[in-house]
Amino acid sequence: MPRLARLDAPGVLQQIMIRGIERRPIFKADQDRQDLLERLSSLLPKTQTACCAWAFLPNHARFLFRSGLAGIPSLMRRLLTGYAVSFNRRHRRHGQLFENRSKSILCQEDAYLLEFVRYIKLNPLRAWLVGKRLSNPSSMGVAA
Repeated sequence: MPRLARLDAPGVLQQIMIRGIERRPIFKADQDRQDLLERLSSLLPKTQTACCAWAFLPNHARFLFRSGLAGIPSLMRRLLTGYAVSFNRRHRRHGQLFENRSKSILCQEDAYLLEFVRYIKLNPLRAWLVGKRLSNPSSMGVAA
């Protein structure tokens, strides 16, 4: 049975989560986090998407995006394909890096925006990762 198309329209807020296959790490070094962040910062203007918040944990990442004209599926396809190829080359591995497709949750702006940002920002704290290397600035962010 084919997957259903995602609800997406310009201006819609969505929380997006990506997870490593079998919950394996998708970041093995700071260079990996930097690579994903650079790819994201390059693609956001091209897809006219705004990133309101993000958090990188060892085996998953969360984002809060305001969809642009190109749509979130287009952004995620370009972001994750390029990152997976780069990650596989860098760590001399092959095969899938991510589990299924990214998970998305629509966000009602007025009611839940601050709660979604808070949830994303506190995710590393709740996973007891703050005292570790993930507390660096490229692991978590909120757009100004």
